[in-house]
Amino acid sequence: MIRKTLTASIALALVTTASHAWSDARTLKFHSGLAESRPEAEYLERFADLVEEYSNGQLMVDVYHAGSLGLKEADMLRIMQRGMVDMALLYGEYYNRDAPEMASVYAQGAITEAEQHLDILPTLRDLYREGYAEWNIHTVGGVVAPVFDVGLHCNEPVNTLEGLRDKKVRVWSGHLVDTFERLGISAQVIPQNDMYLALQTGVVDCAYYLSTVAKTVSLQEVTDYEAYLHPWAASPWMFGVSDRTWNSLDEQQQQALARAGEEIWQATREVAVDPQREANAREEREAMGITVLPAFSDEDVQTFVDAAWAAWHDMASEAGDEGLRYYETVTNKLQQP
Repeated sequence: MIRKTLTASIALALVTTASHAWSDARTLKFHSGLAESRPEAEYLERFADLVEEYSNGQLMVDVYHAGSLGLKEADMLRIMQRGMVDMALLYGEYYNRDAPEMASVYAQGAITEAEQHLDILPTLRDLYREGYAEWNIHTVGGVVAPVFDVGLHCNEPVNTLEGLRDKKVRVWSGHLVDTFERLGISAQVIPQNDMYLALQTGVVDCAYYLSTVAKTVSLQEVTDYEAYLHPWAASPWMFGVSDRTWNSLDEQQQQALARAGEEIWQATREVAVDPQREANAREEREAMGITVLPAFSDEDVQTFVDAAWAAWHDMASEAGDEGLRYYETVTNKLQQP
């Protein structure tokens, strides 16, 4: 009788312990505005797997791709500040309404050599960490975007700034409009989804675009020539955790998030700069019939960079003291030998 009672007590204790452990397990909702087909999405799923592994199943992350939670990117800082979602993939340039200084952290023309991006990443990460903290958001690593080549994709052979002066150029931001206007070149913001038709119908003559992935939007069908200008100053995607969620987690769960986020950061940093990837992409475009012209001259690149930095400074100034501080922090770091 004693043995049976003892066995029953042990069994009950095990069931109770297991039930308690199960009840302590958490699942966090992670918002991502990126389509599941994007390469970054694979890293988000890998992050979720690592969190579950490192927390011994006590913390799970459920990634909602393509904005499927119904949240708008422009509202994410307010949403996260209120703890309305646990986590989000954050991209500083989206928040110009609420935090214009975040859009001033990094800008096109910031770098002329891809390796410079790796040197500036710790500074960018610190500034984003600081900026998001102002919105009650804790950051745990993120995705370092690849440094792709940026080129001018045109329907006529153009590989000089002078040659662009009688062309209409598609760009993706107001900063770039200002940059090209300083060079006497007409530019307008056209969303990526409308770029193909704009080139096809002559609304623009050239597209300033990421050459390495130009085939994904079929630019080879509406342009015949391409010339390399500079490497993409790619702002990193940060993994943000609402402070309300972060503070509700136990230490093991917090460590699992931080460890997984750091692992993804390092993994993506290692492959961000890849000269062979860029060379292969050029060969692929040539095989599609694109004529890859000689790159813009060093003199033209420097002229573009000077204009881009001036436009960047104006953008930062409009964002206020914090915007200027971010600009000066990054540019001072970039100018160090």
